[in-house]
Amino acid sequence: MTAFKSDFLNVLQERGFIHQASDFEGLDALAAKGEATAYVGYDCTAPSLHIGNFLTMMMLHWLQQSGNKPITLMGGGTTMVGDPSGKDETRAIRTVAEIEANKASIRGVFAKVLRYGSGASDAVMLDNAEWLTRLNWIEMLRDIGKHFSVNRMLTMDSVRLRLEREQEMSFIEFNYMVCQAYDFVELARRTGCRLQMGGSDQWGNIIMGVDLGRRMGTPQLFALTTPLLTTASGAKMGKTAQGAVWLNADQFSPYDFWQYWRNTEDADVVRFLKLFTILPMSEIDKLAQLKGAEINEAKKALADAATTLLHGAEAAQQAADTARRTFEEGTIAENLPTVEIPHSELEAGIGVLASFVKAGLVASNGEARRQIKGGGLRVNDVAVTDEKMLLKPSELTPEGVIKLSFGRKRHVLLKPA
Repeated sequence: MTAFKSDFLNVLQERGFIHQASDFEGLDALAAKGEATAYVGYDCTAPSLHIGNFLTMMMLHWLQQSGNKPITLMGGGTTMVGDPSGKDETRAIRTVAEIEANKASIRGVFAKVLRYGSGASDAVMLDNAEWLTRLNWIEMLRDIGKHFSVNRMLTMDSVRLRLEREQEMSFIEFNYMVCQAYDFVELARRTGCRLQMGGSDQWGNIIMGVDLGRRMGTPQLFALTTPLLTTASGAKMGKTAQGAVWLNADQFSPYDFWQYWRNTEDADVVRFLKLFTILPMSEIDKLAQLKGAEINEAKKALADAATTLLHGAEAAQQAADTARRTFEEGTIAENLPTVEIPHSELEAGIGVLASFVKAGLVASNGEARRQIKGGGLRVNDVAVTDEKMLLKPSELTPEGVIKLSFGRKRHVLLKPA
């Protein structure tokens, strides 16, 4: 491990955040003086951010803890364009109203891990629509576009991979990297921002900004990326049968969030404790010593700490209690995720396949059939063997619900309304 001068880079290295940097020595010197103002950009493509965004939010958290200043940049402008990185086809063009609604829904989550205010190291939130939507097309081409080489742009992964697969890329998408690069220059001029951070898939776009800053006369700018999130088994992190692991409670409940971390693969527990919690390294080192069945205690510590950070201590404790009552005591806990169904629908009978899809435990009827064949689906703790089974009022428990289970750890209650 490299011995850095700055607490910021030492913490990031110790906790496993660092993938690439454009100039470690220069960035280290800046951060050691408490002069590293840094930003991460967040496009408003959905009403909530997800686990991948949580990782970069934690990078901003540790930046602030080391006395430097974080900027959360809302992509009110870039969302209108659409980032092609990692995509096989053009993103859906969202209306201004949709973008504004998503932006309003997203804003609150940052205050969970960052301190906002007017102090030297307090976080600030900006929106690139403020400058991108005011650019005059001809002036943009003359003053900014002249610094970009189309030859180089064609070699960027976000462009090259689409072209190699003969998948169409629209002109608007091709301009995304120009917008992102200009954001960096604009933030450098407005706030003295010198560092852009992001996932490893953003490396090319961030370097474009570093280069544009040099050409347009800003002080030296820096790039820092974090590794691509994958599990020990090689799967992309942050996906469940229900879809993405969202950060907003109304998109993904605190209980589901707690369970997501509780179900972490053994080989990932220590890595995720370092990345997604603020537990001291001394405590993480102790948890790392747990072996065999005891590793479940480390998983619970991960689930508690990550959920507390994002949703608060009360929600984390409630989720842990619900899990204990469900799994250890075998009771139906009222805090399990609940899906309401019309009573008339239950009277007529609901197909078991459709019920598991409605509950979000599987993505499709086909997946439900496969899980039934493998013995993976249960109704009121009894394995489903007949895919044509109908759920009727007779299935209601004394608590007035039907408990659907996928495996041992994922449960949803169907409740007639």
